[in-house]
Amino acid sequence: MVVTSRDVARLAGVSQPTVSRALRDDARVSEDTKKRVREAAQLLGYVPSEAGRALSSGRTRRIGLLVTDLDNQFYSHIIAPVHRELERLGYQLMLHTETADNETVAERLAANGLDGVLLATATVDSIAPLRLRDRGMPFVYFNRIGSLVGADAAVVDPAAGYQDAVDRIAELGHTRVGAVLGPANTSTAQMREAALRAALTARGLVLAESCVRRAPYGAIEGEAAAAELLAGDEPPTVLFCGNDVVAYGALNAARRAGLSVPGDVSIIGFDDLPEASWPIVDLTTIGYDITGMARAAADLIVRRIEHPDAERSEITFASSFVPRSTVAAPRPR
Repeated sequence: MVVTSRDVARLAGVSQPTVSRALRDDARVSEDTKKRVREAAQLLGYVPSEAGRALSSGRTRRIGLLVTDLDNQFYSHIIAPVHRELERLGYQLMLHTETADNETVAERLAANGLDGVLLATATVDSIAPLRLRDRGMPFVYFNRIGSLVGADAAVVDPAAGYQDAVDRIAELGHTRVGAVLGPANTSTAQMREAALRAALTARGLVLAESCVRRAPYGAIEGEAAAAELLAGDEPPTVLFCGNDVVAYGALNAARRAGLSVPGDVSIIGFDDLPEASWPIVDLTTIGYDITGMARAAADLIVRRIEHPDAERSEITFASSFVPRSTVAAPRPR
């Protein structure tokens, strides 16, 4: 015999609508009633129907996470905390990959019957947020933000981390500074470059354009860009990289060129991914609460779905310098 919500209601001594609200963790239901309903559901082996929920509420309780690709280690470390937080809130995570931000993104996301979307791939000139807004699809910027449409966001402030990192390399005596920055049309690259240049200026250091390369946030691209900088007549003695994945590529470039790290060149990443702390990597980097940011983004999209008229919210996470073995004083030349 199939157990229904009405069976749960009879056992718990409540109405059938109260069962539905209690199992959705609705704030209008008391904690005592929620407990009775959950115990009754567990005793009867009742499993709520997602299709029934969607019909009764007009929602699928599915939220999309849009990423560029699954090969980038950054995304692999945010999926799990987003999934856990959404599951705790009664929603399912639907992963979507996108190789380019174009006009069809919003249409394809809408076709999947999502209640909302976390955008982790937005460029500053992206039109996807415009299309989502026009379709009435709630969305939240995650890590990156767009400039064409304002929305809730969970982001990182790189200023403190770069200030401490620059203080450290200045104290060690570095004067030839290089950088492999991210794509110029991403808010992360723009904010990190601005914070880095401000910190360098405060210490009387300069980041010359000849010592800058801009590349996608990938290890292969990072290696190619770093190789160009390290092959120059006056190569930098320290390289700031747009993220840890780019820094992994820079480490490879140094190794291929027969250079020692940190003897010939110091390398600094950004994100403090778990692999950065592995003894074989031991990357000096700039970190922040990446798990907390993932949870915050999940909370924001659920809040936007359930309270569409709520004030816009931007949650900003502070950054900090994480010293490890890839930074040391420059060798005398």
